[in-house]
Amino acid sequence: MSRPFLNASARHPIALPNGERHLQTVHLNRAIDHPNIEIGDYTYYSDFEPVEDYAARIAPYIYPGSPERLVIGKFVQIAHGVRFITASANHPMRGISTYPFAVFNPDTMGAYVDEVAEHGDTVVGNDVWLGYGATVLPGVTIGDGAIIGAKAVVSRDVPPFAVVAGNPAEVRRMRFDAATVEALLEVAWWDWEIGRIEEARTAIEGGDLAALRAT
Repeated sequence: MSRPFLNASARHPIALPNGERHLQTVHLNRAIDHPNIEIGDYTYYSDFEPVEDYAARIAPYIYPGSPERLVIGKFVQIAHGVRFITASANHPMRGISTYPFAVFNPDTMGAYVDEVAEHGDTVVGNDVWLGYGATVLPGVTIGDGAIIGAKAVVSRDVPPFAVVAGNPAEVRRMRFDAATVEALLEVAWWDWEIGRIEEARTAIEGGDLAALRAT
């Protein structure tokens, strides 16, 4: 049996023609160990420079024990400069001032936790492409198969297989018609075993839904 073309256990999944690993591309779940961040297999991030702390690079405001989570599905592609601005980045907005007085006193740092928690988790579905420099704001859910344009600021939920761009990001088009989207969500190829995905690669890359269903 041939080896799978993808290796979920590899920290750096791309091998260059000379055999060296591309060290700026990383499987995130092999590089991040954080109690508030969950990342599926084969999801990768590419940067232009070496990164010491990938959690801090992509989600600088989330911390162990924070009231929110960042959940990213499988086969997500994350470009350089993408940032998830999770709920703990927010300032208090219930009063007159947004100045976070409480965070400067260790005894009161947790004063805004309940307000932060109202924003909820940030969730990215499977097979999502987040383009260069995109920013995802707190509590957003991005559906499976969506494309987030370069420098987009995503402040609201994104439907599955939508293409969004701009600030604030808006749906510019759908990748497929409604019936095809429903069928793709039902097939959910990203949940298959890697050997089956390898067999279906031609159908996936060629957009052949009938062949994909028959795999």
